[in-house]
Amino acid sequence: MILVYEYMEKGTLKSHLYGSNLPPLGWKQRLEICIGSARGLHYLHTGQAKAIIHRDVKSANILLDENLLAKVADLDQTHVSTAVKGSFGYLDPEYFRRQQLTEKSDVYSFGVVLLEVLCARPVIDPTLPREMVNLAEWGMKWQKRGELEQIVDARVAGSIKPESLRKYGETIEKCLADSGVDRPSMGDVLWNLEYVLHLQEADADASQLDSINGIAELSPRLQNMDALESTPAGEAGTAPLNDLTEVSMSKVFSQLIKSEGR
Repeated sequence: MILVYEYMEKGTLKSHLYGSNLPPLGWKQRLEICIGSARGLHYLHTGQAKAIIHRDVKSANILLDENLLAKVADLDQTHVSTAVKGSFGYLDPEYFRRQQLTEKSDVYSFGVVLLEVLCARPVIDPTLPREMVNLAEWGMKWQKRGELEQIVDARVAGSIKPESLRKYGETIEKCLADSGVDRPSMGDVLWNLEYVLHLQEADADASQLDSINGIAELSPRLQNMDALESTPAGEAGTAPLNDLTEVSMSKVFSQLIKSEGR
């Protein structure tokens, strides 16, 4: 038997994050690679009558072609087995209770990959202080504090928009839920990552929103000059501003199915 594989010129995602001399990937490139990988896993889970579980989702199994298009590799016996196969640091902790892998096990592993992409460090690093050894545990502590920006890869930290990072962190947190039933499907993960990319690219929308909010802030002041002089600071105009802000948000994202993701 002769096996023919597509040549993936750029190698593994892992090699572009750390441990090599390759130039760093930009944030948008990283998001597009994550989206392509999520799309591949979503197809495995839903493209056949019976769901196919990858069982070993990790950055070393995401290959990149010359255009940095992602392909999920190392499928071998995924179509015939749900037995454990995963790699340390990526393995679904629920497996140790149920002794079986599911589609949600792939979702957990992919959540670890998302953290790996953000931080550009190994998922297990015994050379680090104890609380930092396990990337998933360490990353979730920062996410739950609302300070995920503190652990972002310094090479991309300055280019990530806060809204994009916030949604990305929420997606990671959902993927890494302790119980599989609380994790999203890969379809929802894919949708959320596309929304993260939308937030990152929404320069025009942001400008439009700023303009509308500027008008909303100015209007009550022009109409209520007398009231402003006699009203305590911070109280005047609050309700109109909030109302107009909600309207403008709805207008800007009217083409999205659900503005907050899934």
